[in-house]
Amino acid sequence: MPELPEVQTTVNGLRKEVLKRTFLDFWTDTPKIVKNVDANDFRNVIKNEKIIEVRRRAKNILLYLSNSQVILIHLKMTGHLLVGNWAYSESEKGWVSLVEGPIKDDPYNRFIRVIFFLDDGRQLALCDMRKFAKIELWKDEDIETVFADVGPEPLEDDFRSEDFIDLFRQKKGKIKQLLMDQSIIAGIGNIYASEILFEAGVHPEETVPRLTEEDFRRMFMVMKDILKRAIGAGGDSFSDFRNIYGERGDFQNIMKVYGKDGHNCTYCDNMIVKTIIGGRGTFHCPNCQKLKK
Repeated sequence: MPELPEVQTTVNGLRKEVLKRTFLDFWTDTPKIVKNVDANDFRNVIKNEKIIEVRRRAKNILLYLSNSQVILIHLKMTGHLLVGNWAYSESEKGWVSLVEGPIKDDPYNRFIRVIFFLDDGRQLALCDMRKFAKIELWKDEDIETVFADVGPEPLEDDFRSEDFIDLFRQKKGKIKQLLMDQSIIAGIGNIYASEILFEAGVHPEETVPRLTEEDFRRMFMVMKDILKRAIGAGGDSFSDFRNIYGERGDFQNIMKVYGKDGHNCTYCDNMIVKTIIGGRGTFHCPNCQKLKK
């Protein structure tokens, strides 16, 4: 599932390519993707409206429109947004890219479920192999309420190590599961939780009460660094994620533990192992990330 760096990579691309563009029309063959309004009503509300701002909140993309409506897009498991030009092909029974390059060449970009038609002749498409992505429509004034139960953003300039520590003071669960809890802190999922804990030298099954303030300060610094590096690398394309140009990110090429079970640790040559915590595959080095005695 795209996490904070992948969603921010998408938002950065959208700001460059579709900001100030106007929606001319909307198409979908999967109307259930539009969750809180009928798909036809959704089309009528956004038609002829301009995109005046693009933001991210947690793992959500927010398109603010000139009529004070906000389109919320959550990419879920296999979704990503693309900007390009497509034409519907009866022979292919789907939309085919008219432009040579990654969008056309990469098979992960062929699952077009939604198309927003833009006023410059291009289209903004939602590609989603498994059809789990969601689109919602909200009033601008209601957005804060939508995210009332979502924790703070880890990359905000005013988010300090003390704030990070305070989030966990009364918690008693395993640290990896809590790092992934969106009500505690926003945007971190399975991949980045594993990477953060490895770099911080914290065992993913360590319970929060056993962690010291120094452990949390180290996790805080590592968290900020890894998320920024991942954004700089264009996100992680270990699986389906592609940026708006249909290109793979590079963070999977510099990950230290996620998906590396059976490989040697980059720090100690011990073997990385995979375990299951809370139903999720978890990767760590038993030597560099020891449980406290």
